[in-house]
Amino acid sequence: MGCILHLESATEGCSVAVSEDRLLLFRKEDHESRNNAVSLGVMVDEALSMIDENKLNLEYVAVSEGPGSYTGLRIGVSMAKGVCYGRGTRLISVSTLKLLCVPVLLEKELEEDALLCPMIDARRMEVYSAVYDRALNEVREIRADVVTPELYQEFLDAHPVYFLGNGAAKCKEVISHPNARFIDGIVPSARWMFPLAEQSVRSEDFKDVAYFEPYYLKDFVAIKPKKLI
Repeated sequence: MGCILHLESATEGCSVAVSEDRLLLFRKEDHESRNNAVSLGVMVDEALSMIDENKLNLEYVAVSEGPGSYTGLRIGVSMAKGVCYGRGTRLISVSTLKLLCVPVLLEKELEEDALLCPMIDARRMEVYSAVYDRALNEVREIRADVVTPELYQEFLDAHPVYFLGNGAAKCKEVISHPNARFIDGIVPSARWMFPLAEQSVRSEDFKDVAYFEPYYLKDFVAIKPKKLI
């Protein structure tokens, strides 16, 4: 599968990892300093030094594509592009919402028909979210939502739905359906990127280094929930 450098900086913190053939070889995270411009660069330098010292052949750079903050994503994508240009590697982008689901799928026991709803906080009761099944097939596309009690009812009436990510905590008081499950403490991390990045390698889903742009949290246009009959 080749050696992959993973960069994540879509929300408050940032992280870097290196994987090869489904093995995690390097991992470093900073969720405290909130200074991605400095922290990410230091961690990337350490990761590249480890790659060089172990004579690994870096073939791909994977970066979290958002939704996320403008500043965080710009730092991560710019750094990923710099490594791609400097090392002649291919660029892979990973959905931040799908990335949030990976540790839940790998570490939690979920019902067979469970759905996952990762949420990225925007402001007030606004989130960016999507709905996926356990195979990470898209059940509902990424949308900007104002969270209301009825918003996810069509999914909750038919399935257990797991809400996670930094936008989910503020929704606990609003979404009180018996099928709603909330998982705390899930943040996007580079160490969970390799299953999604390797899937992109297998399908040859690579990005144009010159023109790739991430999914910023900007120009928020709320999607009003449909009235349920």
